[in-house]
Amino acid sequence: MMTKISLKLLTTLLTLLLLSACGEAKLTPIPQDGVILAFGDSLTVGVGTSAANSYPAVLAQLTGIPVINRGISGETTAGGRQRLAAVLSETNPDLLILIEGGNDILRNNKSAQTKANLAAMITLAKNQNIPVVLLGIPEKKLFSNSAPFYTELADEFELVFDHDLMADLLRTLSYKSDPIHLNSQGYRKMAEGIRDLLKENGALR
Repeated sequence: MMTKISLKLLTTLLTLLLLSACGEAKLTPIPQDGVILAFGDSLTVGVGTSAANSYPAVLAQLTGIPVINRGISGETTAGGRQRLAAVLSETNPDLLILIEGGNDILRNNKSAQTKANLAAMITLAKNQNIPVVLLGIPEKKLFSNSAPFYTELADEFELVFDHDLMADLLRTLSYKSDPIHLNSQGYRKMAEGIRDLLKENGALR
């Protein structure tokens, strides 16, 4: 038989689990006439494939929701920070997918400044009540998942966040068009992973 102490312990554990589940970052459903903004660098542009096979285009096909591609090849987070306000004003999105920082990492930019630039972008969106979904980019290390500052940002801003999708894709040669970009199959897998992330967190019905 279960003792009073073990029953009390079980009840406490269940309560803690429920509280932690309630604290998870969740998204509100995107309306049918809503818009998703894909913001980032060449991985958002879709370098290595055609525009029709970029992840934003495939994500739009998978979800039935328009996805606006506002990626710029070679952009660092400093450039993204400068242009995001105008893009948000122009597109008025219901959700922002932020995938940026890879060029900072490739150029060995200081991680503290990269983090600060990303934080400024996230703050800008959140101040306009635009939910942000963040994807991490791996460091230049073998078997690295996303750089630590992505996890720190996700925790600080309570974001829906994926820390390993991009690392897994970029480590898979069959998904690559060159050392730092994906091919059509890779971008489709990327779009499918993001679709699943949005669905798991309530953005998609």
